[in-house]
Amino acid sequence: MQLSRTLEQQIAVFGESGSGKTVMISSFYGATQEPQFLQRSLFHVVANDIGQGARLHRNYLGMRDSARLPDATRFSATSHSFSVKLKDAADAKKARPFDALRLVWHDYPGEWFEEDVSGPEEAQRRVDAFRSLLASDVALLLVDGQRLLDNVGKEERYLKSLLTNFRNGLLSLKDDLLEDGKPLVEFPRIWILALSKSDLLPNMNVFKFRDLLIEKACDDINELRKVLAGLVEAGNALSVGEDFLLLSSAKFGADRIEMTERVGLELILPLAAMLPLERHVRWAQAKQIPAKVAENLLNGAAILAAALIGRKSRPGFIGQLLNLVGPDLVNDVATLAGDRLKETKSEALAKQDYLRAALTGFRIDLDKGEEEQVLLRSLG
Repeated sequence: MQLSRTLEQQIAVFGESGSGKTVMISSFYGATQEPQFLQRSLFHVVANDIGQGARLHRNYLGMRDSARLPDATRFSATSHSFSVKLKDAADAKKARPFDALRLVWHDYPGEWFEEDVSGPEEAQRRVDAFRSLLASDVALLLVDGQRLLDNVGKEERYLKSLLTNFRNGLLSLKDDLLEDGKPLVEFPRIWILALSKSDLLPNMNVFKFRDLLIEKACDDINELRKVLAGLVEAGNALSVGEDFLLLSSAKFGADRIEMTERVGLELILPLAAMLPLERHVRWAQAKQIPAKVAENLLNGAAILAAALIGRKSRPGFIGQLLNLVGPDLVNDVATLAGDRLKETKSEALAKQDYLRAALTGFRIDLDKGEEEQVLLRSLG
C-alpha cells in the first residue's frame, strides 16, 4: 500500500487459461457502471486507462445484451487500475487521510504456469510481469468450477495438476525474483483459494468448497505454502489456503447471460481494501513479523484505521498505528463487527463522512459474504 492523497491497494489474480479471469474483471467493472450501482453507491469506480475501461465495459455489454463472451487472451499479462472516488463535496476532503482508493488488479497469464516459454524474451516478460504484482497484499488463486465438474469423484487429479503447475512455476521464477538470494519483503501475503464459475456448482457453499480442497488437496496446498514461504521474509506472516471465496461472473444460459446473478465479485474491492488491515494488525500484535516488514505492512493499515475512526494520520514509522489510536482501539478498529460496525457507518453518514461510511460498508460486505457462505476468512 502506498501513501499519497490516493491510497493504493493491489490484488493479483492467478488462474489457468480458461478459468474465467477476463470474464470476471469485465463483469466486476461493468456492474459498477450500471445505473443501479451509481445511484446507491457512495463512490464511483473509474478506470484510470480510458481505453482499458472501454474494452472491459464493451465485454460486459456484449455478455449482457448479446450473450457474447470476450475474446480469450493468451500470454497477456495485464494490470488494470481503477480509482474509487467518493461522491461527497470537495470541502470534505480536507478532513480525511486520503481522497480516493486505487485498486490495481493484476491478471497473470495462466499459460505461464502450464507451458514452457518460447525463449529468453518471453521468459523475461514472465519475470517482469510477476515483479509488477509483488506490491499486492492479496492474491486470488482460481479453482475452475468447470474443471471440477469434469472430474467429479476424482477432483484430486485436477487439483494436484493445478497446484503442482503453480508451485513449479513459482520455483522456476525464484532465482530471478530474489536478488542475491534474499527473501522479499514486499510480496503478496494473503492467498485466497477462490472457486471460479461457482454457478456451475449451485450446491457448493464456501464450507463445502473448503472441505473439498482439504480432503482432496491438503498436501499440495501445504507444499505450495512452503514454496511461497521460501520467497518471502518472515514466512510465518503468510496466509495460504486459509481463506476461501466463491466467484461467479454471471449465470450462463444457452442463449442468455444473466449479469445480475453474480457471486462474490462485489467482495473483491472490500477484500483488497480491508483484509490486509485485519491480517496485518493481527500479525503485528502477535509479533510474527520483524520491524522492517511490519513497517511496510502497517503504514497502509494505519491510514485505513484512521479513516475508520475519523482521524487524520501521518505516514511513517512502525509504531504509527499503535501511537495513533492505542493498542485496545487498534484491535477494535481491525475487528469492528455486528451492531458496532453498523452504528459506525450510520454515524459517518450522518456526519457526511463518506470515506468512513464506505470503508465500514466494506467491512459489512465481508461479514455479509460470510453469512451467505460465499466467503470464509481465516481466524489465525
